[in-house]
Amino acid sequence: MVKLKNGETYNGHLEKCDNFMNITLREVIQTDSDGDRFWRLSEAYIRGNTIKYLRIPDAVIDKVKEDMTKSRNSNNRGGRGGRGRGGAGRGGPGTGRGRGRGYGSGRGGHTMD
Repeated sequence: MVKLKNGETYNGHLEKCDNFMNITLREVIQTDSDGDRFWRLSEAYIRGNTIKYLRIPDAVIDKVKEDMTKSRNSNNRGGRGGRGRGGAGRGGPGTGRGRGRGYGSGRGGHTMD
């Protein structure tokens, strides 16, 4: 169940959700803010910034937790760890320090004396 800031509620099956909390529901029952009118919709898209709160059954939350722990355990392959592709250590040549940090380049750059 989704309650919006304007008081409307949407009850349906969660189809999609993104990082901005925009959601798509299917088989939806929409209720107006007074609670006296209802609409049946096949699908509804709700923008995330209009949502006041979501009510999700505990069984669904537990299932997601189980799936996440299973996927974390299956992704542990061992190895050396670390990040990136290797190469020179910190501060070495080609490490992407930004613009204008070298000598003798760019407008009015310094020269090594």
